[in-house]
Amino acid sequence: MDLNSASTVVLQVLTQATSQDTAVLKPAEEQLKQWETQPGFYSVLLNIFTNHSLDVNVRWLAVLYFKNGIDRYWRRVAPHALSEEEKTTLRAGLITNFNEPVNQIATQISVLIAKVARVDCPRQWPELIPTLVESVKVQDDLQQHRALLTFYHVTKTLASKRLAADRKLFYDLTSSIYSFACSLWNHHTDTFLQQIYTGDEAAAANSLERTLLSLKVLRKLTVHGFVEPHWNAEVMGFLHAVFERLKQFLQCSRSIRAESICRDRLEKTIILFTKVLLDFLEQHPFSFTALIQRSLEFSVSYVFTEAGEGVVFEQFIVQCMNLIKMIVKNYAYKPSKNIEDSSPETLEAHKIKTSFFTYPTLMEICRRLVTHYFLLTKEELTMWEEDPESFTVEETGGDSWKYSLRPCTEVLFIDIFHEYNQTLTPVLLEMVHSLQGSTNMENTNAILIKDAVYNAVGLAAYELFDSVDFDQWFKNQLLAELQVSHDRYKPIRRRVIWLIGQWISVKFKSDLRPVLYEAIRNLLQDRDLVSVLFFLNIYLPVDDFEFRTDQFLPYLESMFTLLFQLLQEVTQCDTKMHVLHVLSCVIERVNMQIRPYVGCLVQYLPLLWKQSEEHNMLRCAILTTLIHLVQGLGADSKNLYPFLLPVIQLSTDVSQPPHVYLLEDGLELWLVTLENSPCLTPELLRIFQNMSALLELSSENLKNCFKIINAYIFLSSSEFLQMYAADLCRSFCELLKDITTEGQVQVLKVVENVLKVNPVLGPEMFQPLLPSVFRGIIDGERYAVVMSTYLGIMGRVLLQNARFFSLLLSQMACELGQELDQVLGNIIEMWVDRMDNITQPERRKLSALALLSLLPSLNSVIQDKFCGIISISVEGLHDVMTEDSETGTYKDCMLMSHFEEPKATEDEEPPTEQDKRKKMLALKDPVHTVSLQQFIYEKLKAQQELLGEQGFHALMETVDTEIVAQLQEFLQGF
Repeated sequence: MDLNSASTVVLQVLTQATSQDTAVLKPAEEQLKQWETQPGFYSVLLNIFTNHSLDVNVRWLAVLYFKNGIDRYWRRVAPHALSEEEKTTLRAGLITNFNEPVNQIATQISVLIAKVARVDCPRQWPELIPTLVESVKVQDDLQQHRALLTFYHVTKTLASKRLAADRKLFYDLTSSIYSFACSLWNHHTDTFLQQIYTGDEAAAANSLERTLLSLKVLRKLTVHGFVEPHWNAEVMGFLHAVFERLKQFLQCSRSIRAESICRDRLEKTIILFTKVLLDFLEQHPFSFTALIQRSLEFSVSYVFTEAGEGVVFEQFIVQCMNLIKMIVKNYAYKPSKNIEDSSPETLEAHKIKTSFFTYPTLMEICRRLVTHYFLLTKEELTMWEEDPESFTVEETGGDSWKYSLRPCTEVLFIDIFHEYNQTLTPVLLEMVHSLQGSTNMENTNAILIKDAVYNAVGLAAYELFDSVDFDQWFKNQLLAELQVSHDRYKPIRRRVIWLIGQWISVKFKSDLRPVLYEAIRNLLQDRDLVSVLFFLNIYLPVDDFEFRTDQFLPYLESMFTLLFQLLQEVTQCDTKMHVLHVLSCVIERVNMQIRPYVGCLVQYLPLLWKQSEEHNMLRCAILTTLIHLVQGLGADSKNLYPFLLPVIQLSTDVSQPPHVYLLEDGLELWLVTLENSPCLTPELLRIFQNMSALLELSSENLKNCFKIINAYIFLSSSEFLQMYAADLCRSFCELLKDITTEGQVQVLKVVENVLKVNPVLGPEMFQPLLPSVFRGIIDGERYAVVMSTYLGIMGRVLLQNARFFSLLLSQMACELGQELDQVLGNIIEMWVDRMDNITQPERRKLSALALLSLLPSLNSVIQDKFCGIISISVEGLHDVMTEDSETGTYKDCMLMSHFEEPKATEDEEPPTEQDKRKKMLALKDPVHTVSLQQFIYEKLKAQQELLGEQGFHALMETVDTEIVAQLQEFLQGF
């Protein structure tokens, strides 16, 4: 691309690409895309975005195309990579002038220079850093700022590289420029402070911007530029200087107006100082040892004493608390239980911590955290009244503890209390004892203090396990406080119910549960929304190991009704999810006993589903509720089908975007619907059309897909297989080409279930799969679990469809080019040899029945394998025969004579419709209807009659005498 002739054309197309008219915009974008790989295109873009006389939007677009081009075509190995000659020209052009007047474009140019530096600096671009260093020294304000901005982005990018060779290059770079970076930062910092003291706020704002950028550079160099930074005097000097500069900047904040732009930048710079310390501590904990004492003194002074009054702001307090927390919790500073195993560095750091955290210091921190930082603010109390849902969500979810003050203070309290619990437990207990009894309703501060102390006791629940008799406290004090109805007592009611939620999984007698259920019901009836939501968000009273259904049943109807009303009343997605989760837990716990009370919920869920079209996480919660609802309703869940089946259809349709969120729960719902379905409906059958695409995904959901297929087979094999057998067989053939061993077994189990349910038509429907099963047996499949399933399938075919087995045998003999008897002999021999691969008693009995079904026979191959067949049969007898202690005779323990409705105990789930179907199927299964003892006797008798006494005797002599003796013992009485 010729620069002179192309510049005008590219400029014109870029101009068109900034148009709001799609008819103009689209062709321009297509043209630019075609030019991306043209030589010279990026040189043209460089000329355009560095021409300050052109339209800003056009220049902006040129920068973006240039930046995207670096990502795609700058590396040598990239397709259509830029030539080395053009890259040399571009690198030189990028650092010729640092005089971009538009801030946004200047930032983008800095970023793209950093992207090039990531690939080329320092080897192909050795002049970059020296150029930047010289440029930040110039007097021109604009050029100095742009160079410093670029210096920061380049440093940030190079610091992020993690390969050893790149790290070494960055260490070398840091050692060469660190002194300069320190002096640059000091210069701009001193200039800013001087301008602030003289009242030149406009000039101070510019200097502060340069202070901020130079500090960002130093942060990257200090944290990532040294292997052992504590050996470098300049590094440690800079870090100690951070504390002095922080004090100076905090003092400056007193004299800067709150609405001033300088104030905002000043706070950003103060926060950046703390980030330097936090990053250094995280990256180099042992190098930070020399700073532990000063960091703790500084942070505790500003956060927990009067020194911080009037100068600290919320984000600074958060950062200081994070610094204290990271020092307290740092594993590098914790000695081993065996002191001799600890490093000297660890012991030194631990010693500094111990000397700092004295009893008076810890007591003051604890008291200040609880009585100052834990107090609810006016804003929080107002939000509570005006928007209780938002207040609850923010309290229990909220921002990360790293960035928000309340969660940050609570995390710091937990960590310090855990580390120094022996010291702090008496302090906290003394605060609790001072609050016993009633509280003056007119004393708002006293109420807020009690709320804060109860908050602390809840947060420290695990640490206080041995020090607090929570059951007595609950009965003697907390329960009474829940019953105080005064409007001003709301914070205490809310905090008490939350406190119980914290302690209930730690220390709470089961006998007190009914009293707690009564209290929750009262809160629901009183419409104390915050208290209820706070409890439900923190702890679910029906979702733990201590739950007893009999205790909850007296409250079931009222609680379920009130929870349903709450679900209707709340408006926020998160809150509805929490309430749905509790309802789901209730349904899951009480199971069938929920049936009389779910009518209202069943009617409401379709409306909620429709309203939540844009909220997939809420829809996931609805799916979970439906899963438990179907399990609770059992066969009656068929009444939900008009709503339920379209929900399953949408959730499991991979062509619909919501499936990304809904698929896993949708499959679970589909499965439980089938398991509890009394019969197959046309609509339920039609949903299976979704399965083919799901099997192609081969995702982690494949296991549930196989369970669903099996559920259809048990539900109505004839209708289902008639419609879908061919598609399933094709899908299985494709799956078996590339699937794990576990997946292979899952496919084979489906085929085995088909043969179990429909032994006549099943083999024909899945005929394409059976030759590979046959070959797998003959070839001696090496995975035992696969071989076991192969033998299970072949056992079904041989025992229950001898005609098809003969056809398959003939087909395999033809394919293998062997005599039919030779193939039969090979499969029997491998069957006998690999019998130990079968671990399930049912399959072992099936194998014995299947091989015995070859008798009586005059076939020489079968007679030759007679010994093996009898050996397997005797093994099978050992598996299934149990001795009757009264009569001394043996009986087959797998025999089932009639259907009995399984009786579930309180701790067991009642049988599903599928459980009943499996039981009915077992009543037709030879494994459960044919006595192996009787079958062996009849087959041996028939063989004896066929061969005659002498011939049969000769045949029995081929069997080991020990096996014959065991056989005779089992056949006593016949």
